[in-house]
Amino acid sequence: MTAQYFAPVASPQHPRSTFADRHIGPSPDDQSRMLAAIGYSSAEALMDDAVPAVIRTGRPLDLPAALSEPQALARLRELAAKNTVVRSMIGLGYHGTHTPGVILRNVLENPGWYTAYTPYQPEISQGRLEALLNFQTVVSDLTGLPVANASLLDEGTAAAEAMALAHRVSKRKDPGSFLVDTDALPQTIEVIRTRAVPLGIEVVIADLSGGLPEGDFFGVLLQYPGASGAVRDLEPVSAAAHERGAQVVVAADLLALTLLRPPGESGADIVVGSSQRFGVPYGFGGPHAGYMAVREGIQRQLPGRLVGVSVDADGAPAYRLALQTREQHIRREKATSNICTAQVLLAVMASMYAVYHGPEGLAAIAERTHGHAAEIAAGLRRAGAEVVHDAFFDTVLARVPGRAREILAKALENGRNLRLVDDDHLAIACDETTDASDVAAVLASFGLDEAPAEEVAQAIPEGLRRESPYLTHPVFHAHRSETAMLRYLRKLQDRDIALDRSMIPLGSCTMKLNATTEMEPITWPEFADIHPFAPVEQVQGYLELIGELEDWLAELTGYARVSVQPNAGSQGELAGLLAIRGYHASRGDQGRTICLIPSSAHGTNAASAVMAGMKVVVVTCDDHGNIDLDDLHAKIEKHREQLAAIMVTYPSTHGVFEETIADVCKAVHDAGGQVYVDGANLNALVGLARPGEFGSDVSHLNLHKTFCIPHGGGGPGVGPVGVREHLVPFLPSHPLRAEAGPQETGVGPISAAPWGSAGILPISWTYIAMMGPDGLREATESAIIGANYLAARLAPHYPVLYTGRNGLVAHECIADLRKITKETGVTAEDVAKRLIDYGFHAPTLSFPVAGTLMIEPTESEDLAELDRFADAMIEIRREIERVADGTFDRDDNPLKNAPHTAASLITEDWKHSYTREEAAYPVPALREDKYWSPVRRIDQAYGDRNLVCSCPPPEAFED
Repeated sequence: MTAQYFAPVASPQHPRSTFADRHIGPSPDDQSRMLAAIGYSSAEALMDDAVPAVIRTGRPLDLPAALSEPQALARLRELAAKNTVVRSMIGLGYHGTHTPGVILRNVLENPGWYTAYTPYQPEISQGRLEALLNFQTVVSDLTGLPVANASLLDEGTAAAEAMALAHRVSKRKDPGSFLVDTDALPQTIEVIRTRAVPLGIEVVIADLSGGLPEGDFFGVLLQYPGASGAVRDLEPVSAAAHERGAQVVVAADLLALTLLRPPGESGADIVVGSSQRFGVPYGFGGPHAGYMAVREGIQRQLPGRLVGVSVDADGAPAYRLALQTREQHIRREKATSNICTAQVLLAVMASMYAVYHGPEGLAAIAERTHGHAAEIAAGLRRAGAEVVHDAFFDTVLARVPGRAREILAKALENGRNLRLVDDDHLAIACDETTDASDVAAVLASFGLDEAPAEEVAQAIPEGLRRESPYLTHPVFHAHRSETAMLRYLRKLQDRDIALDRSMIPLGSCTMKLNATTEMEPITWPEFADIHPFAPVEQVQGYLELIGELEDWLAELTGYARVSVQPNAGSQGELAGLLAIRGYHASRGDQGRTICLIPSSAHGTNAASAVMAGMKVVVVTCDDHGNIDLDDLHAKIEKHREQLAAIMVTYPSTHGVFEETIADVCKAVHDAGGQVYVDGANLNALVGLARPGEFGSDVSHLNLHKTFCIPHGGGGPGVGPVGVREHLVPFLPSHPLRAEAGPQETGVGPISAAPWGSAGILPISWTYIAMMGPDGLREATESAIIGANYLAARLAPHYPVLYTGRNGLVAHECIADLRKITKETGVTAEDVAKRLIDYGFHAPTLSFPVAGTLMIEPTESEDLAELDRFADAMIEIRREIERVADGTFDRDDNPLKNAPHTAASLITEDWKHSYTREEAAYPVPALREDKYWSPVRRIDQAYGDRNLVCSCPPPEAFED
């Protein structure tokens, strides 16, 4: 590879007439100069040398021609018009809510929030970390438990994670049994069953209203309030469970907990649920932030992310992710969960909803909601219906023998969706959006002309009313006006680096443009305000959009079918492995339980394999980062009769197109195994290669990487699973939606909602529709060009660790700092923190190889930004040379002290061996536009030793 850098020069303007032209950052002239720097005359020549012929597809993409932005929006309007927005009073864990405009505009629709990355670099993530700490405080306060995490994917999967946590806490060696109340949400019950089967856990469903049945259980799940609306005292069952040594899990409604006694005060060990009704729209089922809170003593086994308070280099309080050794990419096959993300954007919205309304506002919303339910109950009694439960919060269960379907139809005529329980029972759920017209419409459907005029008695028993305070921290009392809230959100946003400020060159994470046109439709009422269990006639637009997207993804990947139900990449992995498991079982091969995983693979692969009931066997990599074929064949031979699958990331996590992938696939197939290709790096394949054609049987796809759903600070994500024809019968299904998957042979639901995070699927639909087949291929080519261009510019300064044929990389490259560290003491972390002073988020730090930086430019960064980043890295290398030659002190230099805050520079006691100017303005351009880190380098170990996971008092921030 010939490395030659050409400085930017003036060139004729190329018209950018299509969406693809505007999505792809480098212009044709820029790409020509980049190719020349790599040593190539054309993109085609580079692709021929970089992408192995053995994987290249033999046919072009069969997709519709690209739409313009107005055309795409017009088509989406047509699809949206096929959905019918009806006031839903269905409940089942999904409720209408009003998103305050200040939060809608300044969080959900704000790229400063939705384009941020997971806060692994805490110094430039203080804003979103504070918002998440607020979220944890809300959950902890309302549940009455001391520690809450920074969100999980949804209520159903949170409950399944709680089951696994309860099993770990019990320290049982045998799988054991998990007891679930019949009044739990039906989708939650089925997600638990799906997750329990491969682990060998027996799930027992029983009516716990009269107490515990006989038997040995390691855990018990109660719903509070129940799916039927019933509010019951948790304490008797909790006490009985504890007497038997079982952990008590409660799935609770956060809004109800403003009025009801907290589960933590009634014996709950773990509380889970959803924060959806705190200002997050239905979105046809998602994305919504699930939550989990735990009692003292088990917080270090808590799955998912946990935000904690530490201190920076000056001793000032600073936020960061706590207990990071629990991160699943570190624990790999020893992981207890495959959760590698959260629902940060939605958790931020929910936390800000609580900040905006405060405890009094939330209580008022809850009282109003309960009051409408009580009015309906009183009216139903007058109409001759039986109200099944005397104690309820927002859901009324009516018994109307033989009349349920008739009343359901009448309610729909009156513009309201009720829930049909059976031919004799209907459920009616109230929420924040319920008003007097809804009450009247419901009662009219039951034959009552008007609501009761007299004052209606409440239906919460006095002994179950909440007495303990909540949300007492000042943050929940200081932002009542919209002006105050607006400024608070802006203050937090300004503390962070997101894509609206600079490129985020994270390898394996594909932080690229999330175009405004792609984002616009998700807030349209026809997409945002649809209940996931609304009648199928009301959701035809959604079903058509989902069907088109699944077909397009199948065409792009070479698979027979795709399911969009998994709501994160980790869940897509699990779905794919469960499909493999189901396939082997259908053939009588239950003994196939070995999953081969290369040592270079994403850590969630191993965690997902364990959760799918498989045993992980690691395959080593050679000195070039490729799968060691000799070791592979040896492992296959050793485990031939037990081999279930191999999980391969392609291109590899090392950023290389491995030439031997077809041989790997054939060897596994010959031994009776299946091939899982992790789709995390699919953005290096789209339009050039299809996993389903070069030997893969199943893949998950990261829509939040390749297909433009934004990362949102660590979620939402969507991880569809694609399979070849023989695995189609084993795709995810759903108990409440026959249309969502194969009912007889499917593996069950992977997420609580039938189509996962359906509310953000219009983003990826719009991206594919506007890029078209040619634009998608060109995006892949541009990503590969950009990665090789950066590798060419940086190679003279930082060794590029792994390359493929002709010294080329795929979509990312790894800068190796290990020799530099040995010679100078400057580490990869020092370089990562120094990049903050230059205004950049760091590349991926020390993954997949310790002491390195993995860099991915993506196709949407233009040449000027790529050069700005390369210039920063090269200037930092010069700073390292000054450490090496003694100009800078080995321990006191701009790298070791990075990042520098404004406060640290204006101190009178400046004693460093470098100047303030060298610290703050290492390149002239920073004088025009400077990002200032709000904190200095954070002490991670201190925060883990002194775990604080809720809002600290204001006094902690006093100077």
